[in-house]
Amino acid sequence: MLLNVDRLSVEIATPRGALRAVQEVSFAVEKGETLCIVGESGCGKSVTALSLLGLLPRAATRTAAQMTFDGRDMLAMSKAETRALRGDRLSMIFQEPMTALNPLHTIGRQLTDVYRAHRSASKEAARVRAADLLERVGISNARARLSQYPHELSGGLRQRVVIAMALMCEPELIVADEPTTALDVTIQAELLHLLADLQRSMGMAMIMITHDLGLVSRIADRVLVMYAGQVVESAPAAELFAAPSHPYTRALLGSVPDPSHPRMQPLPSIRGTVPSLTEPMQGCHFLDRCELASDACRRPIPLLPVAPRHAARCIKTAAHPAQEAPA
Repeated sequence: MLLNVDRLSVEIATPRGALRAVQEVSFAVEKGETLCIVGESGCGKSVTALSLLGLLPRAATRTAAQMTFDGRDMLAMSKAETRALRGDRLSMIFQEPMTALNPLHTIGRQLTDVYRAHRSASKEAARVRAADLLERVGISNARARLSQYPHELSGGLRQRVVIAMALMCEPELIVADEPTTALDVTIQAELLHLLADLQRSMGMAMIMITHDLGLVSRIADRVLVMYAGQVVESAPAAELFAAPSHPYTRALLGSVPDPSHPRMQPLPSIRGTVPSLTEPMQGCHFLDRCELASDACRRPIPLLPVAPRHAARCIKTAAHPAQEAPA
């Protein structure tokens, strides 16, 4: 097992009280595996990713029963040990390249700093490595690009630079936080194809955070569906798309446009609004928006088995629908 996370929780102090952004989230990632985390904005996907790399804001508190990377206890690591891991064996592709890249430094400086921080390499060796990575991510005239600043590149090229930066030290696990959201559809497709090729050639595991369920169906081995800070369903990708169990998962899949339907047919939507994560919640977090809800759903509900390696936080659709969650 490369990464194992058991009951990860993150609370962020706000003027309105503690915001419970992530609530006892558990998952594991095998070497070479692709795990996709999906859910609407504000469900805790990005906070989960940032907590893995120790990049949470100062107001945040992270707790977990266990967090290990290749057998090493991440909770017991010092700040120096976390920095040594981050960018080396564990890297991240951030969502917005203009905030991920420093506008005051050249592309070459930012790429070589990553490599020299983790490897005993000369400046010239680091520049050779950086140019090679830029070529691998599809940037032509790579050696000249090293002298350019982020504002001199297009959005697609900047995102390729961010990908190259994450790959500089050949990480074993890469976390991609909606890496193509700000790009047009054509560039998105190119970069996602590039990421898949690089993952295969380098043998990396990947955690992909995305809203794009079409992308998930193409690249994921396993899927976590998050809602209001909790995992509501976990399953192998093929099984999740063939037989979604949780009402929220079914609603998400039902909201995806179907090309076979008449063009003017309105898309289904999920009624109601997402609950506030600063307010106490009892039972199922999807309760007020679910058509299957009953009084039994007001009790705490764990992830219940649906099939081998498939679980859902729902007493109505799990393997034993008559089972009620414990009081």
